[in-house]
Amino acid sequence: MSKLAKIPVIIKEGVNVSFENDIIKISGPKGSLSFRIPKGVEVKVEDAFLIVSQKDKNNQELRPFLGLTRAMLSNMVTGVVTGFEKKLELSGVGYRAQMAGSDLVLSVGFSHPVKIAAVDGLNFSVSENIITVSGIDKNLVGNMAAYIRSVRLPEPYKGKGIKYKDEKIRRKVGKAAKALGAK
Repeated sequence: MSKLAKIPVIIKEGVNVSFENDIIKISGPKGSLSFRIPKGVEVKVEDAFLIVSQKDKNNQELRPFLGLTRAMLSNMVTGVVTGFEKKLELSGVGYRAQMAGSDLVLSVGFSHPVKIAAVDGLNFSVSENIITVSGIDKNLVGNMAAYIRSVRLPEPYKGKGIKYKDEKIRRKVGKAAKALGAK
């Protein structure tokens, strides 16, 4: 069994866990999420803990699914209680982000504005040059943040583009600076 799967998931106060066939549904103050448990993996509720175990101890192919299931359940419990958020930063002359209803509109140097529709369960907010993507599903928040970043990737010469708030961009030396250093 994986080291991660051995750690029980703590069910926080105000969180309800229910099982329907092989689907586990976790609901809390911010909403509810569901996850299909892989075949051969067993999830039990004991006291205030979720315990992940393997039905067939001899099947080596199930081992990766134990850690995955435990991580998904932990993220679901955290999501329905506190939620997740990713911050993106715009850098570049004339680069702007603004809200149009619940949609995000980006002006990032193209001839047209890029409109990104909000998916159910996600919220966008813009303050100055920082875009915040928040929601209860960690996977959905991360995928949407990656999609927004892919609209205009940060380039290495001037650092213009959309980057994560804590991301470091490796800067390259331009042609002129290289030529001076070669003398």
